[in-house]
Amino acid sequence: MRPPLRAVAILAATAALVAACDSGDDWSQPHPAPSAVGTLGPGFVDPSTTPAPEATITPRPGSWAGVHPPKDYRVVLLTAGADDPTKALVTAVREWADDENADLRTITVGNAHDAVPSIAKAMEMNPDLIVSAGGDLIDPLALVTPNHLDEKFLVVGAELAEPTHNVTSVDWEGASFRGEGLGMSSTYDPTSFTAERCAAAIRAGVAAVLNALTGIVVWL
Repeated sequence: MRPPLRAVAILAATAALVAACDSGDDWSQPHPAPSAVGTLGPGFVDPSTTPAPEATITPRPGSWAGVHPPKDYRVVLLTAGADDPTKALVTAVREWADDENADLRTITVGNAHDAVPSIAKAMEMNPDLIVSAGGDLIDPLALVTPNHLDEKFLVVGAELAEPTHNVTSVDWEGASFRGEGLGMSSTYDPTSFTAERCAAAIRAGVAAVLNALTGIVVWL
């Protein structure tokens, strides 16, 4: 005797739910510490020394291209602002995640009052990396990050004035926003946030983080 169609539908839905849980989508499940796939190319950093905290390095263009995150690398993208530079950064991060099979989730910050709670929400998700895009997040990050040194943060298209070792930034002339009353660089140029520059920013930044080159500014 065949089971009722309703029972079949329930069984199918249950099986699909179990499959989704087993697929690794649930970030609450144990997750191996991520390590880089591939190696940095010559010129990314001087191999004879480790950059000092808050140092700025200027890697050779493309020297990060051989480094990739492991599959299902867990990334939260924090974004604030609807300006063209922020949109360009968000697009670059999403395209990078798609290319690299990273598991990307996005939190969009609606207003300044939501910034700190949104950062806290991102940390509660247990990601491997939190990526920040948007100048409005710089001051809230400067407030939160020193108190959560076990969390890794990557700021693209801006930097913190005094980053702790868990915050890595990718910046360039034309970006250079530092917050904490320092405001925009006198050379700020929104047209410098090209698709190519933003794509390089996320790739170079992740390469640095995966190679434990953190707490520094990667200058493109």
